[in-house]
Amino acid sequence: MKVRVDDERCQGHTLCAMIAPKVFELSEIDGHSSPVSEDVPADQQDNVREAVRSCPERAISSTE
Repeated sequence: MKVRVDDERCQGHTLCAMIAPKVFELSEIDGHSSPVSEDVPADQQDNVREAVRSCPERAISSTE
């Protein structure tokens, strides 16, 4: 699985980092999220799916 965050849509709600802290990191400047790595470890894939569903701005996308 691969994950990306659309930095134009991300508003820094931080839900993704709360759901999958090993996958998403937050900018110290504006709180916007970015993936630690585009490739998601197998043990974090369910968390990423939940983060995709939970993002209020629909800024996160994943591909299997």
